[in-house]
Amino acid sequence: MQATGTTQTADRSALLIPALFIATIFLSASLLFFVQPLFTKIVLPQIGGSPAIWTTAMLFFQTTLIAGYLYAHLLTGRLPVRAQVWVHLAVWAVALVSLPLAIPAAWSFDPEGSAVWQTLLLFAAGVGLPFFALSANAPLIQFWYGRSGGPSAHDPYFLYGASNLGSLAALLGFPLVAEPLFGATSIGLGWAAGYIALGAFLLLSGFCAQGPAAIAPVADRPAAERPGMRRIAYWAFLAFIPSSLMLAVTSKISLDLGSFPLIWVVPLALYLLTFVLSFSNRRLMGETPFRIVTALVLVFMGLSFFGLLGRTLDWTSVGLLIVGFFIVALFAHRKLYEARPDAAYLTTFYLTMSVGGALGGLFNSIIAPVIFDTLLEAGVTVVLAGLLLLKLDGREMPLPRALLRGAAIGLAAAIPANLIALLVVAENWTSTVLFLLLGGVICLHVLRRDAVQLYAATVMLFAIGALHLPETSLLRDRSFFGTHIVAEEKGMRIYGNGTTVHGAQRLSDDNSARPEPLYYYHANGPMGQVMTSERAGDASSVGIVGLGVGSLACYARDHQYWQFYEIDALVDKVARTSEYFRFVNTCTPDAPTHLGDARVVLAAQEEVKYDILVIDAYSSDSVPVHLTTLEAVQLYMDRLAPDGVLVFHISNRYYRIDRPLGRAAAELGLVGRYQNYKGNASVDPGDTASVVVTLSRSKAALGDLSEDPRWEPLRNDGGRVWTDDFANLLSIMER
Repeated sequence: MQATGTTQTADRSALLIPALFIATIFLSASLLFFVQPLFTKIVLPQIGGSPAIWTTAMLFFQTTLIAGYLYAHLLTGRLPVRAQVWVHLAVWAVALVSLPLAIPAAWSFDPEGSAVWQTLLLFAAGVGLPFFALSANAPLIQFWYGRSGGPSAHDPYFLYGASNLGSLAALLGFPLVAEPLFGATSIGLGWAAGYIALGAFLLLSGFCAQGPAAIAPVADRPAAERPGMRRIAYWAFLAFIPSSLMLAVTSKISLDLGSFPLIWVVPLALYLLTFVLSFSNRRLMGETPFRIVTALVLVFMGLSFFGLLGRTLDWTSVGLLIVGFFIVALFAHRKLYEARPDAAYLTTFYLTMSVGGALGGLFNSIIAPVIFDTLLEAGVTVVLAGLLLLKLDGREMPLPRALLRGAAIGLAAAIPANLIALLVVAENWTSTVLFLLLGGVICLHVLRRDAVQLYAATVMLFAIGALHLPETSLLRDRSFFGTHIVAEEKGMRIYGNGTTVHGAQRLSDDNSARPEPLYYYHANGPMGQVMTSERAGDASSVGIVGLGVGSLACYARDHQYWQFYEIDALVDKVARTSEYFRFVNTCTPDAPTHLGDARVVLAAQEEVKYDILVIDAYSSDSVPVHLTTLEAVQLYMDRLAPDGVLVFHISNRYYRIDRPLGRAAAELGLVGRYQNYKGNASVDPGDTASVVVTLSRSKAALGDLSEDPRWEPLRNDGGRVWTDDFANLLSIMER
């Protein structure tokens, strides 16, 4: 009977121990991923809503993740398990001082200072301690499980799948469940409760790691082979590829079909799912079929990223691109799992993984915008991913030498194509392509027995082909906020970001005294109606948030003082370059441009009082939420004269921005007008559709616009008012 009881106790222990560790790592990962969008949402109204802020936030989180993994690596390498548990619980307890999450009372934004450094310091002060504590948990909990005596304790990597499942649940749960139902304050309190509960799970897990069921310490087991630098570099490379490719796919989709605030969820969720599927002992596909499928996917993605399947994506291409990314990430992460070391070097493995992933983010977010003028990092990552398909072991020729030799042969094979491109007119670009194809056939024949050299030669031929692609745009550049293009079509010079046109000028206006505003700003549209009204004529001061190409400038009167607000210095440069657009230089040459997030800049300009303030920071595909909340509208009204008019240009493909504005107007007792103009592009390509809302303190403030039948009253749909604490994008999505 005693033996039976002992067996039953052991069976229960075998079930309870892994269940405890799975629950602990799942909760920790959920909190880790939940806090990232949560704290960014909390600080967004104070620090600004530019893409640079989001990128900087992610840089902070990735850097802190590396610090957490390094701390776990040092902790497990220097201290016994019992000491590890108490030290980590002390770190967890110290981080309690940061709860509930909030902006530190002593912090204030300096408009003259660096937004990047201020953001990093704000995140460090507000969420740095708890995020650091959470960052260390994944490798620590797996290390402790390796000493718990539980099933598969010698190979605890299955827990990483549970960790990423928790991350996935949090990633989807925040935008789809928590944010639509609760405000940031309530969500923050719930997160704090979860963090406190995690302390109990950590204590129990640490106890199991040093209890009587624990397996023998590492010193009593056969020594595992220490991974060398080449193997560590291989882990980092395998982690780099999916991280960089995820960001590249997200950027490509956002650029071509719209920067949905939730668009990043799908690639990131699939990225995490590949960890869940890869870090298990189950294979979804055999090695050879998987390699062939991945190769075909990389060819498709390369053609897509280099624009050889068309310069823009449709929804079918988006689906194929996302599926393709999933397959490549799964292939890379499966190789990463297969290359894992013995559990004794588990923390080294995860530290290297975090560095590789962070390098992917650094390359795409910081380095690429500086060295490339287009999204070239996407193609570069696809090319590097091709190395995953090559068998690099057991080679006679060293890898670096093979790559250099293959690239040299590819360059030599492309000499005829280069000569054609230099000596023949540009219209014969087809001849260049034919000679490149001929060079490819030659390389295939010469290098068919060495896949590595053939790969390098093929990459060289593709790179040379990309250099010879005909360029029809007048300007193609890139800033921290996106890509920019100026091109000519249909008798107009247009400025665009992705598929969104932000303004245009007729070519015939290059020599005119006053260029005609086009597109959203055409005189027939609601923006033109406002700016040509008697009410606008009486205005003495006008503020424009969102410069574009400066189309509205040519509605200015001689007696008026205009000011512009623009977040991107490159946009201001384009608008003030007369070779591209003449609106600003011709019509408001003395009007200043205030660079920075408009809400932050306006908050500091307490003395400003505009007769007309235009909020034109919305594009046809995104909603800067912090510019649409009740607090934002109140700020704009505070910057208006008593009879001032607030104008929102809200043309948008996916969202009904008039709904939160209608709710804010009702809450503040404002008079609102709305017009959905259909345009007349069939007669004049420069007369396009647009949607505009006006707000004022009284009907009389609108002047002649108040009786214009083209404007209807702005309705309040009765939904919850958007505030800095609460905003639900899904509730205003077009159906």
